[in-house]
Amino acid sequence: MATIRYIVHDVDACIAFYTTHLGFALDKRMGPPFAMVKRGDLTLWLSGPLSSAARPLASGTPAPGGWNRLVIEVPDVPAMAATLEAAGVRLRSAPVTGPGGTQLVIDDPAGNPVELFTPA
Repeated sequence: MATIRYIVHDVDACIAFYTTHLGFALDKRMGPPFAMVKRGDLTLWLSGPLSSAARPLASGTPAPGGWNRLVIEVPDVPAMAATLEAAGVRLRSAPVTGPGGTQLVIDDPAGNPVELFTPA
């Protein structure tokens, strides 16, 4: 089992995003600042602005975004891209195909990247 933590601006918006578009289910909700969603053996922790994980550190404040990302295998990246774009999800680019397969990076509501991947 793997666990990933994303710092998010709006826990409710991220719960809706992951459960509606990416096949996660709400596992636990700890008040407004924190929730856990699950997909198979993966648990994604959604830490909002009032969570302990979002507290400022000596090296700076944690913030959503960047390029490190969660990767979710899907059966058909282009079809998923069309569905997500129609639903208003932000796509960082068009699907890209290489020797290993096809990938697409989308943003969750906080700007955290999620890669959708279909192996070759």
